[in-house]
Amino acid sequence: MRRMVLKLSGEALASSASDETIDASTVHFLATEIASAMSEGDLELAVVVGGGNIWRGAKGELAGMNRASSDLMGMLGTVINSLALQDAIESHGRATRVMSALEMDQIAEPYIRRRAVRHLEKGRVVIFAAGMGNPYFTTDTPAAQRAAEIEADIVLKGTHGGVDGVYDCDPRQFPGATRYERISFDDVIAKNLRVMDMTAITFCKDNDLALRVFDVMAPGNLGRALRGDAVGTLVD
Repeated sequence: MRRMVLKLSGEALASSASDETIDASTVHFLATEIASAMSEGDLELAVVVGGGNIWRGAKGELAGMNRASSDLMGMLGTVINSLALQDAIESHGRATRVMSALEMDQIAEPYIRRRAVRHLEKGRVVIFAAGMGNPYFTTDTPAAQRAAEIEADIVLKGTHGGVDGVYDCDPRQFPGATRYERISFDDVIAKNLRVMDMTAITFCKDNDLALRVFDVMAPGNLGRALRGDAVGTLVD
């Protein structure tokens, strides 16, 4: 049995072709990919979804808001995204549970590590919402922390926007950028490559938690990543 944590940005649930904060067709695509991959069996999957399509704490701070308050708004955004993803996955017949770091019993279970592990063992997709419940952290860090807590084998960072791994520079600005097949955490830190939030990168390094970065919007890529195929970039 392989246990994995999939990190999705909030922007992955939106679409450049739509003005909607949450694009139904995009969420349906992601849910289809998840349900299809899980149908192969022998997989346990938890998902951490960001809230950047709705609100970013840093953005509110730049506008003069208290950072802690602004980050709480962002956490609520992740809950909205989690509920949308839950509904879409369950429409494919796959049981899910949303577990929130902030107490909101009417719409999500509280995050309890042992309960989360039990849900995974029963084949349910667990969606971790509201980050860690603390301000000043992006959702990259909770993805790494939850992965360590539930003893996941790997963190899968699903990118969007055409970036399919870790490059030596931004491929959207520099067409000649080189993609790494495999790279160490030490090199990511030394080269200051923006793979994930640097706090998450150092956490993964310190806890021997491998990371795979891949394009989650390419059909079939999620299934390949869950199977352990060499898709995107492996960071270890």
